Amino acid sequence: MMIVGNGRLITRTQENPYFTDGAVAIENDRIAAVGTTEAIKKAYPGAEFIDAKGGLIMPAFINTHEHIYSAFARGLAIKGYAGTSFLKILDGLWWTIDRNLTNEDTRLSAMATYIDCIRNGVTTVFDHHASFGEIDGSLFAIEDAAKELGIRTCLCYEISDRDGMDKARAAVRENVNFIKHALSDDSDMIAGMMGMHAQFTISNETMELCNAEKPEGVGYHIHVAEGIEDLHHCLKTYGKRIVDRLYDWNILGEKTLLGHCIYVNDHEMDLIKETDTMVVHNPESNMGNACGCPPTIHIMHKGILTGLGSDGYTHDVLESYKVAKVLHQHNLCDATAAWGETAEMVFKNNAIIANRYFDRKLGVLEKGAAADVIVVDYDPLTPMDETNVDGHLLFGVCGRDVVTTICSGKVLMKNRELTMVDTEKVMAECRVHAKALADRINEGR
Repeated sequence: MMIVGNGRLITRTQENPYFTDGAVAIENDRIAAVGTTEAIKKAYPGAEFIDAKGGLIMPAFINTHEHIYSAFARGLAIKGYAGTSFLKILDGLWWTIDRNLTNEDTRLSAMATYIDCIRNGVTTVFDHHASFGEIDGSLFAIEDAAKELGIRTCLCYEISDRDGMDKARAAVRENVNFIKHALSDDSDMIAGMMGMHAQFTISNETMELCNAEKPEGVGYHIHVAEGIEDLHHCLKTYGKRIVDRLYDWNILGEKTLLGHCIYVNDHEMDLIKETDTMVVHNPESNMGNACGCPPTIHIMHKGILTGLGSDGYTHDVLESYKVAKVLHQHNLCDATAAWGETAEMVFKNNAIIANRYFDRKLGVLEKGAAADVIVVDYDPLTPMDETNVDGHLLFGVCGRDVVTTICSGKVLMKNRELTMVDTEKVMAECRVHAKALADRINEGR
């Protein structure tokens, strides 16, 4: 039994959203009770006590679109690379990296990414993986890292024809093998989806193969209209818009997650809504690739379930939250826009999305929910209560203010020290492999 208390407790429930001096009791992998620190300590007198020291106690974060394979891109210089357009960025940087990744590179990339997630209070990650240098077993390599570190994760491999049909078929096979493995696992800590890169790299032949091979009970995780080139390709090649093509191939549905959706129109939004398909917004990536600002606020006003991801640009969900808000205010030229919508994405919708794949209730601190809890070192400068919690998080907190991270009842980090792994050893291994990757890439140029 464990108690996390003596802090400002944010539960994300309607009944008891905020306690000035609150605590949460944890039994095994579930929340046993929430209440005042005094009441919880009295109810569980023998429990281990983690002292929040007046900081924030709140549900851990969820990231609904990550790219673990991009970890070794940090600071990487590729000879002759000039990312002057979205397609040149894809081919010159990201596809160049993934074509050179081994499974050990992938595992270490996952270790580094998940370590950063834990440090930023993220305990549930939806990853979209690519490693065309070594496809078979790559998702299992990521799973090994997730299990070692205690992270909850949903994985997929991005199917693409860009390196030929043999590798496209291998990508389909990797997805199918991992999905079946995840469906047979009863830990509620891993899940699988059918990953796709983007429709402009996927032929009708591969679409048909995906339809034939995808196991029941899961959906797709695919980039949609991230660049205008994707839309132009679909119109020119198939005579239809992207979401129409996905609809025709039975890609849409309540278990499917569409990344980006920058160049979608109202008709496509209506199809997404009618099929109860999910969307994930990735503001920093869209801005960094100069792809444009998606109509995310309009998409949400259509009633489409929309979450917030980082696309590998950062592992700090609060950072993405801040950027999303100012991006849409700037784009709409409206200082009143995006306040509620961006908070809804990160604090509510990400949990709803995650619970389409994981059984234990996520994103809230209430009896029976998953014991995913973080403690944040934050002493509010101004009054704080249930009416202005999001404002305090938006303007006063960043991911590295997290001091303790608990996932499924296991303490993954306490007082900023990770408990499940020797981080210095892992980082040393990562640096060796990152240099070897850079050398392989540049020697082959």
